[in-house]
Amino acid sequence: MFDYRALEALTAVIEQGGFERAAKRLNISQSAVSQRIRQLEFRLGQPVLLRISPPRLTEIGQRLTNHLQQVQQLEQSLLTEEHPEQDVTVRLAVNADSIDTWLAPALAQCPVSQRMNFELVIEDQRIGLQRMKNGEVMACICESAQPVNGGLSQKLGVVRYLALASPDFIHNYAAGDRGHHWLQQAPCLVYSGDDQLQHQFLALLQLDAPGRFQRVPSSSGFVQMARAGLGFGMMPEIQVREFLADGSLVNVAPQHWIDVPHYWHYWQTESDYMVQLRQAVVKHAAECLL
Repeated sequence: MFDYRALEALTAVIEQGGFERAAKRLNISQSAVSQRIRQLEFRLGQPVLLRISPPRLTEIGQRLTNHLQQVQQLEQSLLTEEHPEQDVTVRLAVNADSIDTWLAPALAQCPVSQRMNFELVIEDQRIGLQRMKNGEVMACICESAQPVNGGLSQKLGVVRYLALASPDFIHNYAAGDRGHHWLQQAPCLVYSGDDQLQHQFLALLQLDAPGRFQRVPSSSGFVQMARAGLGFGMMPEIQVREFLADGSLVNVAPQHWIDVPHYWHYWQTESDYMVQLRQAVVKHAAECLL
């Protein structure tokens, strides 16, 4: 049988991005964290962690952290049966746009949401599944339909992204260009280095990657930067309807958009609480998403 304290230390190092912060999270010394992981590696005869900055799991390390997540879900299910009043922590990887639009009401509609302490991990929808692979989260919302080992996925719907900018921005940068080539030189808003929606949009127009960037790691801030005339970018239609209606944002290419599918990923060893949460999210998503 595995030493689950060692698996918890391994997961904490990945979640916290280092040994020192993992030690603080577990309320033990940094040397104790290192010792637990070394003992685990000695037993397995191979490394479970790449000691770089930030640390990364090896293949066997990913399998172990996945295993721990599933065991914890089983334990949670048993504990809540015996103590239904007990709170549970739900660590969920989601993209920022979902939080700023439809997700919060979906979480609130779960019958047992008052017993849940949500810990949301913000990741781009393209890469959020890596958190599941690392065994860091209990569920994940991302655009990939392919589940991780030991997991399943369920489609939530599609979010339509439009390329938008302010009228003044278009006036200043288009300069009479009847095509869309001006977009390659105009400032482009991106959420993070993992945000490729703007690149995909320009590729639809048969244009090269954008030449200038404004990095805005906030979903609502992204929209406000565009409204202020500081750049163009891809925004969820469900987030900007009022700004399209009042004219403060304009579609720079009305014939083009990007539909991004969203899937709920969960472990096969799903606890009763997580089943109820998934059902609430799926139901609300069906009402909000395409």
